[in-house]
Amino acid sequence: MTGPAPAAAPAVSRVLICDDQELIRMGLRMVVDSQPDLTVVGEAADGDAALAGVAALEPDLVLMDVRMPGLDGLAATERLCAQPDGPRILVVTTFDLDEYAYAALRAGANGFLVKDAPAEEILVTVRAVLRGEVMVAPSLTRRLVERFVLHAPASAPAQRGRLAALTEREREVLALVARGLTNGEIADCLFVGETTVKTHLGRILTKLGLRDRIHAVIFAYESGLVRVGD
Repeated sequence: MTGPAPAAAPAVSRVLICDDQELIRMGLRMVVDSQPDLTVVGEAADGDAALAGVAALEPDLVLMDVRMPGLDGLAATERLCAQPDGPRILVVTTFDLDEYAYAALRAGANGFLVKDAPAEEILVTVRAVLRGEVMVAPSLTRRLVERFVLHAPASAPAQRGRLAALTEREREVLALVARGLTNGEIADCLFVGETTVKTHLGRILTKLGLRDRIHAVIFAYESGLVRVGD
């Protein structure tokens, strides 16, 4: 009589670290490799090396610095996000490089990781991005947009016209998202359930053809629905 089949080993997510500072790469490697469900498969010191590493190693996630010699992280992110079935990109940034991180999000990056974040926060962020979530604190999203939306192109009539696809309640939800409120805070503000807010947000993304919450925030500002200082 045979016993039960052994449980399948848990999947291990593959991570590529791209940063021009060796100490940063070493620190991130130690944090990532300390976990049984994560493994660092390679390192890169610039964007060109990151592109080569992705092609050779097929990581699930790239921790991408933004300011590097040669091909910088923004350009590398743009190229990787244009690839079908490419890895998820987690931008490694410091607050004084917000403009680069904002541009990286527009290019398709999946979130931010602050370089001096504690190990526990790094791991939470890494796993969330691997699950398909977009990890940017609402307050940081608002700060990024408010600081750099003035450098974005003026909202075009066609872009403003896209708002007509939304119901009045959906516009309310989008405006509150753009102002940095979480789903729970929006639910409290509108006296609805958090699930209802998630449903509205999903419909907003679908109707506007937007990829995620961050791009919804950017659209809200660039379309003129919300203005800096509101």
